[in-house]
Order: sequence, then structure tokens, then C-alpha cells
Amino acid sequence: MRINRSGRSSVFTWVLLVGVITGFFFGKWYQIAISAETDGYEDLKLFSEAYSYLQKNYVDPIKSKETIYGAVKGMLGSLDAHSSFMSPDEYKEMQIDTKGEFAGVGLQIGIRKKQFVVVSVLEGTPAERAGLKADDVILKVDKDVLNKEMRLVDAVKKMRGPKGTHVLLTVERGKESLIFDLVRDMIQVKSVTYKVLEPGIGYIQVAQFQEQTVPTLVRALSKLREEKIDALVLDLRNNPGGLLSSAQGVSEQFLERGKRVVSVQGRDGKKNEYFSNNAHPVNDWTMAILVNEGSASASEIVSGALQDWGRGVVVGTPTFGKASVQTILPLSDGSAMRLTTARYYTPKGRSIQNKGIEPDIVVNRAGGDKPLQSVTREKNLERHLKNEMEPELDDEKGSPDPGEEDVPAVPPSPSLDPDQENPKEDLQLKKTVELLKSWRIFKGLPSSLPDSKTTVEAPVL
Repeated sequence: MRINRSGRSSVFTWVLLVGVITGFFFGKWYQIAISAETDGYEDLKLFSEAYSYLQKNYVDPIKSKETIYGAVKGMLGSLDAHSSFMSPDEYKEMQIDTKGEFAGVGLQIGIRKKQFVVVSVLEGTPAERAGLKADDVILKVDKDVLNKEMRLVDAVKKMRGPKGTHVLLTVERGKESLIFDLVRDMIQVKSVTYKVLEPGIGYIQVAQFQEQTVPTLVRALSKLREEKIDALVLDLRNNPGGLLSSAQGVSEQFLERGKRVVSVQGRDGKKNEYFSNNAHPVNDWTMAILVNEGSASASEIVSGALQDWGRGVVVGTPTFGKASVQTILPLSDGSAMRLTTARYYTPKGRSIQNKGIEPDIVVNRAGGDKPLQSVTREKNLERHLKNEMEPELDDEKGSPDPGEEDVPAVPPSPSLDPDQENPKEDLQLKKTVELLKSWRIFKGLPSSLPDSKTTVEAPVL
């Protein structure tokens, strides 16, 4: 193929023009990239300067790992209330909680008045067989004294260990000091419990959303169906949340295939939607969903989905109000970041951030119909995320209840509410059962009364 001189000149002109245009845009991009890198470098330079001063001038030699950990904690602590840093030990504990299985003694503990207190004793565990009880104060693990400065995660770590090994617990019960010699065993943390409350009415409590929650729930539903129930109480009270996938799996046990469970939106504005994919959901039982101020995150996803689709009536008190999603990002040394990466919305597009799920029927712990005011919710937390759908009101910036500081149990206790520990005194559950029984009666009534044209012949006296 021959190209004449004028053709070669034309080709050269086009190549030159394309090169100039490409160079212009590449130069602009490079300039922006360099500018961004420079801005980031200046900030990192500031950190480097501060760290250098610490190394050279602090009164004692500093431990670089602890200092860096502290810096990362401070960085994440400047964000929202749910972004945080986890040391390698804390990350391992979080993974254990998610799996719901570990080697230990079967105690759930918390900190109350700066003491390590037994919150509950898990059924069928070494701790229960040895006779440990709720409210026992743990003073020592083996020879190690549990002092006020010790973190909860460190105390838990001391009690866990390989299966078959011994651990001595010294506890205070009233005025007595007792010593228990326990042999560690594999502990299963039940996230789902179920029973028949009375003929025809079943009860399922989901304590947290773990990896095994959905298959355990499916088995529970199958067992209850064998009991010929026609109504169900799904108890999500004091459930702090857990895995998003587990919340989706629980919701779709009660929703028809194709129903939206939740939508999640990150900073890029892209929405990811999660749908029910269950071909055989439980849709022939009347349902009530029990919630309270301790129902958070994944619990609110489930209760919000069932409420939006009219699958059940929500009973209790307004929920915690956390509508954000945290992603766990492992770091190179075994530590991890828990980073808030998105907001979530109910099937109807509601954001319940700082608001919570409003029950269809309000029933407080005392059985009354007024919501509790003096409780801690998402809106009371420092650095809570705003609800972008509504302006934040000044009265939403309150503070938590005054009183003793309780650190949640590890793993979270299924119930810290004394009303729930004794079913006879659980007035919220009692009211919910009455509601389901009333609904059963109403369903049995005729759909319409006799019309005005209907006559009844009176006897002739």
C-alpha cells in the first residue's frame, strides 16, 4: 500500500494532535495525583515528626508497637462511635464470638462497679456442673488477681484455654470466698433457643447473629411445626446484632422469595440490595416480633423487614437505632479495624439511624404502654452518625443514664433483663401472647354481620 507525501503529512498531523491532547489530559491527571499525594504526605509528615519527638524526648523508652496501636486507635476514635481498632487478641475474641464456639468454662462475665461479675452460667458447661452462679464476683484466675485496671478481654482470655486443661477460679459469693477447680471443655454459645409457650404458640429467641444462627433457626422452626403451632413469638430483645448475612438469612425464613430484606449504601452512592431467596418460607403462622432498647443493628434489620412487609406485629419498646454497617479489615500483624463503611435502609427505604424501629404496639418492661425514656440508645452515643434523611434535633444529643457503668458481657449475654430471666414475670412476653390469642379469636369471627334485611321470626305468645 502506497501513501503519498500529503497523506503522510496528514497522518503525522493527526498523530501529533492526538499526542498533544493525550499529553494535556495526562498532565492534568498527574498534577491532580501529585497534589493528592502531596496533601497526604504533608499529613503523614506531621505524624512522623510527632513520633520522632516521642522517640527522642519522652522520659522513658517507648514501645513502638504500643505507640502505633494507640495512634491507630486515636485515628479511628475520631470517626463514628462504631469504628474501632482491635489488637490481635481482641480480633481473635471477635472471631470466636462470631463462630459461637470456643474452649472454656461456660461463663458470661461483665464488669460491674469495677468488679468482674458472672452475668450468666451457660447450661451443660463445666461452670454449671461445678456450681458457679450468676452474680458471683471473680477475684482470681489461677494465681492471677483480677484487678480494676484489667480489661474484660484479658480476663476472658485467662479463663479460656485448650480443652481438657484445668483452671482455678476464686470467687466471692456474699461473704464467702469459694474456689472452683474447672476442666475446660468446648463451649457452644446458643444463638437460638425455642420452646412451646402454650398449645399452638411457639417461642424463638435469637440472642445474636452468628455463623450458625440460620441453620439452627431452621431446625427450631421444623421442631415447632411438629408441635402443630399456628402462632410464633420471635424474641429479639437485647440482641446486639452480628452478621449481616445472618440477618438476611433469618428474615428470609418468614418472607416470600424476591422480597427485599435490606439495602446498603456506601460513600460511592451505590446501593446493594439483599433479597429473600427462600422458596418455602414460614408464611402460615401469625407472628409477633418482640424488641426493646437492646435490640440493635442486625436485630433492627430483621424487625424492620418483617414490619415493612406486614409479616408480623412488632411489640415492645423502640429499638437502639443503629443503621450502619461495619466491615472488619484485618491488618498485617493480626490486628484489625472495625470500620463503618455504609448505612442500611429497610425495604421501604426508611433510615432508622438514631430513631430505631418503632413498635406497632408499645409494651414496656412493666407491661405498660409508654416507651421508656431514660435508656441509652444510638443517639446518646458520642460521635454517632447522623440520620441523613432528617435534621438532627438538639434533644437527640442527650447523654446516657446516670448510674453504675456496666460493660457488656463477652460474648453478649442473651438477656441482662431480670424480667426475661423469669418467664413468669416477663410482662412483655405475657402481653404478646395475649395479643396472639386475641388475634386467633378475631380470625375465627364471621367476616360480616347479618345485613339489615335479615329478619328473625318471633314466637307468637
